[in-house]
Amino acid sequence: MLRAVQTVVDEGLARPILIGRPAVIEARIRRLGLRLVAGEHFELTNIDDDPRFPEYWQLYHEIMQRRGVTPAAAKNVVRTRGTVIAALMVRRGEADAMLCGVVGRYHKKLAYVVNVLGRDPGVRSTSALSAVLNDRGTFFFVDTHVQADPTAEQIAEATLQAAIRLRMFGITPRVALLSFSNFGSHDTPAAQKMRDALGLIRARDPSLEVDGEMQADTAISPAIRERLLPGSTLEGAANLFVMPNLEAANIAYNMVRAMTDGVALGPILMGVARPAHVLTPAATVRRVVNMTALAAVEAQIRAELARG
Repeated sequence: MLRAVQTVVDEGLARPILIGRPAVIEARIRRLGLRLVAGEHFELTNIDDDPRFPEYWQLYHEIMQRRGVTPAAAKNVVRTRGTVIAALMVRRGEADAMLCGVVGRYHKKLAYVVNVLGRDPGVRSTSALSAVLNDRGTFFFVDTHVQADPTAEQIAEATLQAAIRLRMFGITPRVALLSFSNFGSHDTPAAQKMRDALGLIRARDPSLEVDGEMQADTAISPAIRERLLPGSTLEGAANLFVMPNLEAANIAYNMVRAMTDGVALGPILMGVARPAHVLTPAATVRRVVNMTALAAVEAQIRAELARG
């Protein structure tokens, strides 16, 4: 399982660091018929016998001691949780980024990552951005994995975080805040939440092309939008769909991915202080490679920003 990566521009995409038990990793390499050698093609952190283990558990205890984690518990967590080791390696500068989540529960992995790495300055909540690439283009969905029922404030924050990522990809974000309501046609709490989020987003980034609340077909079709609200601030088809809750976002993302045979990217974890992404058991090898590329680029961008 790929847990952490070091970005190596002149040697390829990245140099992987595998965290696990050597015998298990070697057995899986043989079973898959791969020509990989530890120390040559990847680095190996032995979860059972790493000389840095005392430093790791002590750092984890320092981070978590005011959250009920005793020294004994810290030792046990670090000894048994590759996700925690990966996060500690990133925090200590021994890895540039990390991926986890192909095995296990998303929110449990997320908690470990956020606890160890912390949040970006000024960001109150983490969120997840997922994308589908198909023959009609590239479409992004927020928040597909983290916030079950976000507030208007959390939706606004996640939307602005997502817009930053799209710009990093060289894509101009065109944002639709989705609902079953079109521009005030219903006054349910969910519809009002999206209207409130629109006001917050526009106040913080007046240049962002965003409108809502609107139905999905209104977001995709400029003709429908022009008929319902001439002069909408959103032009063309939306490419960033912001949902009122996790259920709507996750369902929409997975339906579009499955029904269009699209290539999935993500979940892209937003709001964490270091490059870290929690994948899901549905992740393919291709998605892991794509996310490795994204994490490597993110690490390089953060390093450049830190240098000023």
